[in-house]
Amino acid sequence: MAEEVGSGAHEGGVRRADVRRAWHRGLGVLTTVVRWFGTAVAALLAVHVVLTIGNANPDNGITRFVASWADWLALGFQDLFMPADPKLEVLLNYGAAALFWLIITSLATRILSTLNGRSI
Repeated sequence: MAEEVGSGAHEGGVRRADVRRAWHRGLGVLTTVVRWFGTAVAALLAVHVVLTIGNANPDNGITRFVASWADWLALGFQDLFMPADPKLEVLLNYGAAALFWLIITSLATRILSTLNGRSI
């Protein structure tokens, strides 16, 4: 008695449906990770702006931690605008970096969702 091989045929011992399901699950996880990472980076940059404009103590450990990460994650936006007021400079430059991260994150999640066969 031979079994018929249907649409769920085996490829190397693994059913195509299982591979497809794993692919979709993996892309779903990757989309979530990208979305959370981009949002966290933008939030950290926004916190840096708030701490700077709010005159947070620059010697405080939290302020130093946020500033060090914000400098690294700003990706060259630190000196994009050069107004005379240093607080306005931080607002414009790190605010632009935060918007950049949000836009890139949005585009990346849309692409990943499209690859996954779903629209956002």
